[in-house]
Amino acid sequence: MGSNELLEKDSTENHSKDLSNGTDSNLEAARRLAKRLYQLDRFKRSDVAKHLGKNNEFSKLVAEEYLKFFDFTGMALDHSLRSFFKAFSLIGETQERERVLIHFSNRYYQCNPNTVSTQDGVHCLTCAVMLLNTDLHGHNIGKKMTCHEFIANLQGMNEGKDFPRGLLKALYNSIKNEKLDWAVDEEEKKKSHSDGTDEKDNGPHSKAITRIGHSSNPFLDIPHDPNAAVYKTGFLARKIHADMDGKRTPRGKRGWKTFYAVLKGTVLYLQKDEYKPEKALSEEDLKNAISVHHALASKATDYEKRPNVLKLKTADWRVLLFQAQSPEEMQAWINKINCVAAIFSAPPFPAAIGSQKKFSRPLLPATTTKLSQDEQLKSHEAKLKQISTELAEHRSYPPDKKLKGKEVDDYKLKDHYLEFEKIRYEIYVALLKEGGKELLSSGENDGPGLKKSHSSPSLNQESPVSAKVKRNISERKDYRPETPSIKQKVT
Repeated sequence: MGSNELLEKDSTENHSKDLSNGTDSNLEAARRLAKRLYQLDRFKRSDVAKHLGKNNEFSKLVAEEYLKFFDFTGMALDHSLRSFFKAFSLIGETQERERVLIHFSNRYYQCNPNTVSTQDGVHCLTCAVMLLNTDLHGHNIGKKMTCHEFIANLQGMNEGKDFPRGLLKALYNSIKNEKLDWAVDEEEKKKSHSDGTDEKDNGPHSKAITRIGHSSNPFLDIPHDPNAAVYKTGFLARKIHADMDGKRTPRGKRGWKTFYAVLKGTVLYLQKDEYKPEKALSEEDLKNAISVHHALASKATDYEKRPNVLKLKTADWRVLLFQAQSPEEMQAWINKINCVAAIFSAPPFPAAIGSQKKFSRPLLPATTTKLSQDEQLKSHEAKLKQISTELAEHRSYPPDKKLKGKEVDDYKLKDHYLEFEKIRYEIYVALLKEGGKELLSSGENDGPGLKKSHSSPSLNQESPVSAKVKRNISERKDYRPETPSIKQKVT
């Protein structure tokens, strides 16, 4: 894992380069800290990434020195990642983890300059492997990526050329056969199997869940915080309209079911009984839970079989319909869900796999952003500008009529994706400009541009009622690709 000879060689060769980034004292301090982090000298595994992922010159020095303890010479990329992750826990904000992966990629390239032609190529492969791990082993991901798709998504990503096909096949099979895991502190392992220190504060069931998903997937796990704020509760009837990636839900699974809904933190919990803070979440509750990060709620204008129906499209492009008890309740749910998504959704993880030949949607992290509300607004505005530009450029080059069906479908899918993202970020920006967190803290049924509803639902109220309408109304617009017909009004 570590190599004293390689460490001495790197220290000598890179001494002048390191000095350009700081003083002698800074370099020595970075080396001391890196050694302590590597040896876990008064540090926990969960502390390491925090020091390596900061965006300042000293942290970069520390990361460079820390990576020198690893000798990846002659090792395959996936084996090097497994070796690297045995030393610490890859936790933190998305940008911090991205910086750690950049440091790893640079070190791997130093040790294996002939495996991949550039450092950028190594980093592209590293991110691709991470996202492949998420796709193959993540929680409730649906259809898994095939080896053929993995290779196709990386076409032209190696400085305009393709990566060796044998290399990509080996990486795919390695990750498919054994998922990437990172180290966890012993006390965290014990805590996950015990009542934990927060039991007396959070009730006897607080031990139950910390993440809804697999611990090996830091990008898509749904965070469950027992102390998260509750923004709205009430009865909702749910219909699963489309599964992940907008694929049509099988007929037998599309029926309406009534739940007591709780929007808590960034998760919409759907429970059979009224919400009780001290009650543990059941397996069924977790199965029904929906993360609203990067989601968009809107009035289901093209669904007329029931009144007061809203449509929720999630980050993984599932589509769910919810029937509220009144038009005011429906709009209140729409506003609260979109406010939570706008305020707390972390910036997208940088796209690691994709090419001009085949469109792939980027994966969106379920972690909560650490940006301030002003920074979040600027982030959304920048993303809106980027998406708007991409959409305009995309539509300026429509597909040739002679193109094959798959190429036309790919064009339409990307067009739909960009259009949806443009609408989503327009709504996020508008909500943050209107007050963001102040809107969340308003009365339960208050929302921007809305009158307060007459009452809040209680257990005594009847579940949402159905309305008989014509059965020939088409719902196919909600399947992939789905193009929203009417933009949601924010005000």
